[in-house]
Amino acid sequence: MPNAFDPYREALVVEQVTAWPDACEDWSAADKSRVEAMLHADPKDAAELDYVRQHTGFARVITVTPADLDRISVARP
Repeated sequence: MPNAFDPYREALVVEQVTAWPDACEDWSAADKSRVEAMLHADPKDAAELDYVRQHTGFARVITVTPADLDRISVARP
């Protein structure tokens, strides 16, 4: 189960990871990059957010969902 937004962990994020569903596999790298930037710019609103402990801090992992795409008004190809 994904974690809730955590300001403490957010302050220690050293890596950002985005997990894409199979339905988006045909998206271009530019489109994915644009969406990733929007999602990671406002992680507290991500539908599926997780923090993975690393030696130097945390990796923020956002799994892209249709709800996220609707929220940021991304036209799906």
